[in-house]
Parts: sequence; C-alpha cells; structure tokens
Amino acid sequence: MPQFVGSINRYPGRASLSWYGGLIVLGFLLLYFLPACAADPSRPLSVLDALFTSTSASCVTGLVVRSTANDFSLLGQAVILGLIQLGGIGIMTVTTFIVVQFDKRGSLRQRKAIADTLGADKLRRSRIGPVREKRGRDGQSDLRRILTSVLTMTALCEATGFVVLGAYNLLNFQRFATLGVWESPGEALWHAFFHSVSAFCNAGFALNDSSLTPFADSWIVNGTIGLLIVIGGLGFPVVIDLWRSRQRPAAERWGGLQLHSKIMLIGSAALLLVGFLSFLILEKDGVLSGAPVSERIVKAALHSASCRTAGFNSVEMSDLSHASLFLTILLMMIGAGPCSTGGGFKVTTAAIIGLRAWATFQGYSRVNLFRRTLPIASVERAVATAMLFVGLAGIALTTVLVIEQGEFGLRTEQGLFLDVLFEVISALGTVGLSTGMTTQLTDASRLIVVLLMLLGRLGPITTFVALSHSERAEPVEYPNDEPLVG
Repeated sequence: MPQFVGSINRYPGRASLSWYGGLIVLGFLLLYFLPACAADPSRPLSVLDALFTSTSASCVTGLVVRSTANDFSLLGQAVILGLIQLGGIGIMTVTTFIVVQFDKRGSLRQRKAIADTLGADKLRRSRIGPVREKRGRDGQSDLRRILTSVLTMTALCEATGFVVLGAYNLLNFQRFATLGVWESPGEALWHAFFHSVSAFCNAGFALNDSSLTPFADSWIVNGTIGLLIVIGGLGFPVVIDLWRSRQRPAAERWGGLQLHSKIMLIGSAALLLVGFLSFLILEKDGVLSGAPVSERIVKAALHSASCRTAGFNSVEMSDLSHASLFLTILLMMIGAGPCSTGGGFKVTTAAIIGLRAWATFQGYSRVNLFRRTLPIASVERAVATAMLFVGLAGIALTTVLVIEQGEFGLRTEQGLFLDVLFEVISALGTVGLSTGMTTQLTDASRLIVVLLMLLGRLGPITTFVALSHSERAEPVEYPNDEPLVG
C-alpha cells in the first residue's frame, strides 16, 4: 500500500487529493457537530447529509439532499459558502497564498502543486509581470504575483456581482418579499452575496429551493449570474491573458493571445450558442411554451451558460424533454475550462479531440491551429481524459442502476435510466443540476455520488495520477505492429 499510494507530499496530485479531502472533512465536522448550523434543532443533519452537503459545496457541485434555504441557519449557510469559496478557487491557492504572503518558505512541491492548479506556466507565458526570480526566496515573487492576480480577480468579480444583484434585490424588495423569497433587506443582500460567490465559483447553490425560477424574467439577475458563470468557467489563465492583452492595440489583441485562450474562447462561444439555440428549438412547445419572447431568451441563455458546470436553473429540469435532457448531459460532460472553477472533461479536451479527428479525416498527421502545432502529448492527454471520464461515468451509472433496481423495480428503473444518467454526469461534471433523483437515491447511491463529486473536482487524470505509481521508464521498444481501426 505505501508503494502504491506513495508519499502525499511528493506528488502534487496526491497533495491535491489530500487537501480537498481535508476540506470536505472540515466542512462535515462543522455541519454535523455544530447544532447551530441547522435551522431547526429538532431536524439535525444526519451523518450522510452532512457529508453529502460538505462534499457538494467543497467540490462546487450544487447537488443537495437538504434545502439550503430552509434546513440551514445563517451560520450553516455561511459554512457552505466558505466551502464553496475555498473549493472554487482551490484550497491550495488559498493555503499557498497565505504562506508566500507572510514570507514563509514555500517548498518546490508547493509551487508545483499551485502551478498545476492554476496553469502557472500559461500565466507566466501570458506575462502577468516580469518574472523576478532574484527577488525573495526560492522565486516566491513570481508565485506571489500569480496568486495575487487570481485572488484579486476573484474578489473583483464577486464584489461586482454582489453590487449589481444587491442593488436589484433592494430596488425590487417588496415584489419578492410578497413572493416569500426573503423577509428583510438584510436577507436580500445576503442572497445577493451568496449567489454572486456561488455563481463565480460555478457551484449552483441557491438560497431558493426553486433556484432562479422567481427571477426567470429578469435580464439583470440572469445576465449577472450567467456572466459570472462564464468568467469563472473560462479559467484563470484565459481571463488574465485577456486582461494582459488590453494593453495591445485593438487590431493586435486577438493575435497576442495564447493558443489555449483562443481555443477556450471559440469553444465556449460555440457551446453557448449551440446550447442556447437548441434549448429554444427543443423546448418551444415545452417549458418555454406560452412565455414571452424576452423570457424565452433569458431562460435559454441561462440554461446554456449554467448547464455546462454551474447548476443554476430557471426551469424545472424534470419538465424538460428527453432531447433537451440528453443535450444537457453532453454539455455537462464537456464542462468548463482547465484551471477554472468548473468541472467536466473540459472544453479544450473536446476541442483537441475534434481537431485531431478532423485532421485525420483530411489525411494530416499533425494538428495545426493558428499557426501552431499541437504536441502529440496534448492529444494523448485529451483522449485519456475523455476516456477516463466516460469510463468512470459508465461504471458509476451501472452500479447505481444495480443498487436502485432493488428499490424501484426493474420496469421503473428502466424508465429512470435517463434520470440516473443525468445525476451521474451532473455529479462527475460538478454541475449540480438534477431532475429530482438526488433526494430519492438510497444511501449507497448517495455515497457513490459523493465519490463522483470529489473525482470530478480533482479531474480524472489528477485522480489517476494521485493514486498510481510515478511515471516509469520503458527501456524496451518492440517492433511496431498496427491493428486495423474503423
């Protein structure tokens, strides 16, 4: 076992697994052992409920088994929000930032871990500032600059979202107070702050059991939430690369972006457009039937932005057509960008696999894009990531169906296949949308969902590396032999 697991401190992937596990345990202890976290002391959280909630918040998923608004007190909601914030920007980011800010000695392994989390190589190539390895000890100046940029960007985005949502909530206080959304101006401001953080971290936790349904016709609320989701899902390297490019002349800004940023921007825009148009078309006679054109546009736009990783919704997922649910599953699988607050097997992974396939169809042996050639290692990593994601999802789906068969019966289970598939992909993609299956699952199935949320937050590749041997040399190369494909 020691040879298999290895030293946690030696490998960044194992450190990541340990730290996220520690955050989940901390959240569990606070939610379970602090009675004040429960809104009603007569209905305390069970062990599994506390573990599920802590994992969902730490892994910024948004699946719930207890009502965030009604079953948790203000303290409980604050604990959940803290887990969302730490999980969203990465517990390693916060920990390492504190270490370097107080000029303590940051180890090489710490810097490697934070580089893997934030894509520090991309950030350095984006030239956030000159790399001054001679200042400070062990090159901490460069790391401090990266972390400061990340946390500053997070604070600015969440603060801006809070101001916009807070102003809207106060201006429309009476209207939503009549609907029972909140009871006081202070509660309205708390909703604005909670939802701003939850949106930027792509968590999907809401202080309304119906999520954003009460605001389904509001361009301001849905637009702000959607924009925060998109920014958080692009990834820190892309946002900082865009911020850096503002210094260039307008005609040179696109050409000055990193290849990763270009792929993410084009891929995200394409997925948002596909999700938006598909939802409008597939649900024109469904959940959008009878709604004004403006409200249809708002609902479709939010669904397209949210379903890839965030988990907010302004329509009931259980009311969607099978075609819409299946399309949503595909979008949840792809997810957001690397080094972002979102999950899935990532936009760049899907883009690289698609580009490799297209190049093969055209008879090319290399993938060229924007006058750059993609390394073979990147293509192999993309294929491995997608295969691991699909493999994990398939194993989890089969296991949950076997478990639930005894509860629902075979005929019912076959009818619930799409719902269970939706739940599994939502958990592994750290999305948080649900057709209502979460609260109906047995304890064993919920534990599987807990594991999926953790694996999804870490990423299949990171998880595999964290639990496997280090890379081994291959001294022997045998003669090539090519099997038939296709």
